[in-house]
Amino acid sequence: MKVLIIGGGGREHAIAWRLGQSPRVTKLFCAPGNPGTAPIADNVALAADDLAGLLAFAQKERIDFTVVGPEAPLVKGVVDLFSKNGLKIFGPSQSAARLEGSKVFMKEMLVKAGIPTAHYKTFADPASAISHLDTAEFPLVIKADGLAAGKGVLVTNDKVEAQEFINATMGQKVFGASGDTIIIEQFLPGEEASYIVVADGKNFVPLASAQDHKRVFDGDKGPNTGGMGAYSPAPVVTKEVDEKIRRKVVAPLLKAMGQEGCPFTGFLYAGIMVSNGEPYVLEFNVRLGDPEAQPLMFRYHGDLLTLLEAAVAGNVAAVTPAWRNDAAVCVVIASGGYPGDFAKGFPIEGLDAEAENVVVFHAGTKREGGKTVTAGGRVLGVTAGGATIEEATKRAYARAATIKFEKMFYRKDIAHRAINRQ
Repeated sequence: MKVLIIGGGGREHAIAWRLGQSPRVTKLFCAPGNPGTAPIADNVALAADDLAGLLAFAQKERIDFTVVGPEAPLVKGVVDLFSKNGLKIFGPSQSAARLEGSKVFMKEMLVKAGIPTAHYKTFADPASAISHLDTAEFPLVIKADGLAAGKGVLVTNDKVEAQEFINATMGQKVFGASGDTIIIEQFLPGEEASYIVVADGKNFVPLASAQDHKRVFDGDKGPNTGGMGAYSPAPVVTKEVDEKIRRKVVAPLLKAMGQEGCPFTGFLYAGIMVSNGEPYVLEFNVRLGDPEAQPLMFRYHGDLLTLLEAAVAGNVAAVTPAWRNDAAVCVVIASGGYPGDFAKGFPIEGLDAEAENVVVFHAGTKREGGKTVTAGGRVLGVTAGGATIEEATKRAYARAATIKFEKMFYRKDIAHRAINRQ
């Protein structure tokens, strides 16, 4: 089969790495891909949101199956476009992708489905949002309604900081039209987990649990990022919590989406806060998490293509995922200054070294002058497996220490919650 992967980040490299091991994949393409996908796939110089270009390419190459990595093309309607033209594609429709494209829509669906979540209010102008701060109980969580690459969220206990974020989001439009509307919601204490399932519109199959690290600095300090590291499994998702998430979150959400006229097929990512053993939904995403994809794809055992095809065919329950390694950990190496301004184009040393049970997934890299150089905020995802979280963590950090580029940094405490539990 000819398979096309849309996207060019760490998540897409991980998906390509796993799909490339399927005996049924005869040719693999990535659009646009990155230097990490180049050895295992043909990179195609098409942006992930160039829907017309992607369709033309898929038709010309007679692509048998397409997997969408990032959220932007899903929200733009790439699945509808491909499906209308008779092409098999894994991911939610544009209507279903509103779960991530609009946090207001997502919250409304949670309420309709009776899914536990934080109390919230929606605001369409900065004056009313700022006025609300006078009577709101801090800490608060403030979110831009639309897509913001994981950066449109502020968790704060400071009124002045909240006002500045509202003004930047709604007034200065730092997130563009995504900040036209915002949500201000109750802060939920507890421990977060990433719970991702493969859904076929009605039924679903859970992947292994995971946990990411959103804050930029050790100790969960600093602003939110797209993710500074992740690991799987997440011990906070016990058997009891897992059962509650399936019963109280995923099943009712899929039922409600069907009733809404937009059944969900694809990767459904539930950002969960586990508080006193009970799951509350912080957010839904409509694709694999990044960097959760790296440890999940590292651990996945078997033919991933079979699972994704079953979902598109409406028969996902017929496939049971299996997992290799008892644990996997991903450490993200980032550009100095991220998630703010950062320089690009620094040569990366140490990529060719080999280490047992380790894969270095590329995220923000490109080839320039015969060298691999930095090209994004999150540059690499060093991912390792092990019998325990602690073993996998040590292996990932040992490999990360062999990689060098100017102004690089990474968190030194990835997986600390799981290790502390042990």
